[in-house]
Amino acid sequence: MKATDMLNKVKEVLGVELSEAPVEVKLAQAELENGTIIESENFEAGNEIFIVTEDEKVAMPIGEYKLIDGESLIVEEEGIIASIGAVEEEEVEAAEEKEEMNYATKEELAEVKEMVEEIKSMLEPKEEMAEETEAENSIKSEETTTKTVYAEKEELSTEEPVEKIKHNPEKETKKVMNLYGQKRTQTTYDRVLSKIANLKN
Repeated sequence: MKATDMLNKVKEVLGVELSEAPVEVKLAQAELENGTIIESENFEAGNEIFIVTEDEKVAMPIGEYKLIDGESLIVEEEGIIASIGAVEEEEVEAAEEKEEMNYATKEELAEVKEMVEEIKSMLEPKEEMAEETEAENSIKSEETTTKTVYAEKEELSTEEPVEKIKHNPEKETKKVMNLYGQKRTQTTYDRVLSKIANLKN
């Protein structure tokens, strides 16, 4: 019995018929605001998502992306959709607020200038007091340092003078070198080397 015959009998017993044609999965495509084409089986949370390039499909990197239709796509794990939906209202409101914020008027600038001047006037007395205390502290510290310097001089002058140290070089020992093979007969190679050594000296 051939292998194909055995396979057909098993199919009959199980009641399963395998289709000869492979099942093709159609992937949905979408486009990001920057023009990048992305592809997924379904654009729903938990599905795999890829960036379509000329050569291959690359898993979508982690981040938040906006589609052309205004929906927001969030990828928290590389190549898997975390969530997809409309752009949050807070982001839209923030964008509107930025557009509404224009230049300040002369009245607003005058108010700000008055406030700054008031703060400066409050800080000036504190700065003067800080300078006075710093001056007092520096005078006190100078007095204490001069007292300690004089006290140290008095202590040093009462001590006995120290004897000078004389240098006592140690005896140099001559290294004993054992020169082996001094009495052997010289070869041509040895004579050439000795002449080269004499030329360099």
